Amino acid sequence: MNKPTLQSLIGKRVHFIGIGGAGMSGLARISLSHGITVSGSDAKDSSVVKALQALGATISTTHAAANVDGADLVVYSTAISTSNAELMRAQELKLMTLTRAAALSILMSESKSIAVAGTHGKTTTSSMMAVALQACGADPSFAIGGTITASGSNAHRGTGEIFVAEADESDGSFIEYHPYAAIVTNVEHDHVDFFATPADVAQAFKDFAATIKAEGFLTYCADDEGAKALASTITTCALISYGVGEECDLRLDSIELEAMGSRARAIWRGKVVGFIELQVPGHHNLLNAAAVLATGLNLGFAAPELLTGLAVFRGTGRRFELKGTVHGIRVIDDYGHHPTEIDVTLKAARRFAGDGRLIVIFQPHRYSRTKAFSSQFAKVLDMADRAIVLEVYAASEKPIAGVTSRLITDAMSHGEYIPNFIEVTDSVIDSAEPQDVIITLGAGDVSSLAPIIVDGLSRRFG
Repeated sequence: MNKPTLQSLIGKRVHFIGIGGAGMSGLARISLSHGITVSGSDAKDSSVVKALQALGATISTTHAAANVDGADLVVYSTAISTSNAELMRAQELKLMTLTRAAALSILMSESKSIAVAGTHGKTTTSSMMAVALQACGADPSFAIGGTITASGSNAHRGTGEIFVAEADESDGSFIEYHPYAAIVTNVEHDHVDFFATPADVAQAFKDFAATIKAEGFLTYCADDEGAKALASTITTCALISYGVGEECDLRLDSIELEAMGSRARAIWRGKVVGFIELQVPGHHNLLNAAAVLATGLNLGFAAPELLTGLAVFRGTGRRFELKGTVHGIRVIDDYGHHPTEIDVTLKAARRFAGDGRLIVIFQPHRYSRTKAFSSQFAKVLDMADRAIVLEVYAASEKPIAGVTSRLITDAMSHGEYIPNFIEVTDSVIDSAEPQDVIITLGAGDVSSLAPIIVDGLSRRFG
């Protein structure tokens, strides 16, 4: 069966298995705006599910075969098990089933699309791109794996011609998008359950870059060895580089890193176009902003408007998100789950802490990643004054013999293995002091601890 067109789906019913997920909910939201009838299911109720129901989606909070009956198309995440009752029912009924990436490619098909890829930074960069284009009056559509703080949304159908999409490499499906332009922030080994070696990751990004339209371009970070190596293989589209090197098309200098912000001068092909001034911390975020500025300039947008958009960007959910300040103690939540991400996050957190202590509660995500990177996790977590490591969040993985969070704490100089959530929050609440920064870190349910800690601190010091 051929993949349907966007126009052919209007008035039809599309069923999303796992509709409450970050990526799937965005597709459902945009589908509804096109006049597509949306149904779906998720394992639990949530604010995301309620928001989609308010927009007209019919959603069940259990997975049941009958939920699929009457659908014209079924969309599923690759995290969904092949034994899922709804997926099996769709196959039994011989309904067309599409991965999330394939469905997103349909929604993008009538737009000039920008796909933002990279092992790290793609959610922030795609969010920055959307906000910067909004400041230019472009009103882009976007589908992002995190919530933009200013708008409170992860997806939007705009009136403009551009569609910004976060391109997730975790299962190789980002080759579905065929974008006009793409950004690659970095290329590093991750998702070791799918990519056995760094070479496998590099090949996936080459396959992705090969899908960029010939008249389009690839914006890449020349400061990252993986992205630079990727660019050296590309002959099918134009290349735009960014970084701190003299040879970059968009070069940063005069860099200033502050506790909760950052600033740098931007030089576009030898000419100073202004200063990037951010309300989010870290050198990595200046590079993300440089990717956005370079892409926007190459698309023909003006530097002042792009820089204004970057200046008002306030971050995305779970990316160094301040959850509360109590008695001078600041509580941050962050999604970082790879050693490189944790390294840049904790460096930013150290500047934010100033004279206070840095207390980290880390939850490893997936057994395969914990096994592959345990020593690297140990090294970066030792930057904290106190580092507590929870048990591994399995996601959809089965346990691997001998792999627990103790692989990390045993290699640390002062790591604490505390798997009990209540014990962790009680310990941190009781011992926190003014000026401390407490950060909950990981891609699993560790984020649920941040509001509990804020509430506990309020009761302790209230």
